[in-house]
Amino acid sequence: MIRKLTLALPALVLVLVLGAGAALAGSSRTEADPGVTSTSILLGTTSPLSGSASAYASVARGADAYFKYVNSKGGVLGRKITNTIVDDAYNPAQTVQATRKLVEQDKVFAIFNALGTEHNEAIRDYLNAQKVPQLFSASGATTFGSEAAKYPYTIGFQPSYQSEGWVLGKYLARTQGTAKVAVIFQNDDYGKDLLAGLKKGIQRSKVKVVAAEPYEVTAADVQAQVAKLKASGANTFAIFATPKFAIQSYVFASRLNWKPKLTLANAVSSASNIMQIASEGGTNKVVNGSVSIVFLKDPTDPKWQNDAAMKLYRQVMKQYAPGANASDVYHVYGMAAAWTAVEAMKKVGKNLTRAGLVKVVGNLSISTNPFLLPGIGLKTSQSDHFPIEQMLLQRWQKSSWKSFGGLWGYRGA
Repeated sequence: MIRKLTLALPALVLVLVLGAGAALAGSSRTEADPGVTSTSILLGTTSPLSGSASAYASVARGADAYFKYVNSKGGVLGRKITNTIVDDAYNPAQTVQATRKLVEQDKVFAIFNALGTEHNEAIRDYLNAQKVPQLFSASGATTFGSEAAKYPYTIGFQPSYQSEGWVLGKYLARTQGTAKVAVIFQNDDYGKDLLAGLKKGIQRSKVKVVAAEPYEVTAADVQAQVAKLKASGANTFAIFATPKFAIQSYVFASRLNWKPKLTLANAVSSASNIMQIASEGGTNKVVNGSVSIVFLKDPTDPKWQNDAAMKLYRQVMKQYAPGANASDVYHVYGMAAAWTAVEAMKKVGKNLTRAGLVKVVGNLSISTNPFLLPGIGLKTSQSDHFPIEQMLLQRWQKSSWKSFGGLWGYRGA
């Protein structure tokens, strides 16, 4: 859904010239950055509302609902937020086109929470050249955090894929002895980073990656890849795929009568509603016992039933996203990113500028995001633009996730 906002023309800057070489008389007002007026802030988001990754539309929906809630409480220091959401169908070419329109025609203040690895890579050079904040890119590709000096206007949000892979690898190394791992991965920096992190985590252990099969986002299915992975003789299956292909990986493994001892699921496809589909009504044994990571409060976990933040989450969803599936944790992700954006803009203050926002999000130290798990904070520096590098492990048991162990932390280990 695309919403339009009519922006007031910037105030004119009056300059009085008193003659050649003379000083300027009086004080001049500075033009506001695009997308900001005294009463409004305009953000722009690209999201796969359709296409192979449409399950992620919940991310944009959850963020938008939270912004509407904030507006009902007075906005950000008196400014109301409008978030224009454009469907890019998970196609980087459409992401580029939509982003240019949002910046050049709609005059957004920032691109917020654009989703996808190749998609964010496709717009990063442009946004940094235009000095438009690429705020909380919804991708864990390592490049979005590690190249902060080269791309100061780009900031990530979720744990990096390399850190996630590393944690899963360390878990295998500590608990699975001589496991033989077969990996299906998306053939881009998303899948490759997860695989690299996994290999890093199992270093100096007897765990081995014995097979790895890539797939393209344009593929119809991944049956051939799963068949090859089964034939490798692996007893552990790692699924580094977006929801559509993650579900297929589970289903094809079951249909091929592959019975891995353990399956690893990457976080971006481990939402409870996705796992429920993959479990095929509980008949798919490959799903049961799967291990993944978690950094958000899960709305399906009974332990958060009376948690103040999750009560607020359900209230916001009911009021501002009626009919949406409140059990979908991707909505929580969107709210967590939106909450952080609001806090960052508040820290900039009344004189809200793009440069000011970039300075704040490049030096974050926040421990109070209510939608993150207890103990997980947001911290960035001039050399590290990934705010979250802590996570828990969780196991899929009896149709729901159960977290276990303590917090894992990763800072380029």
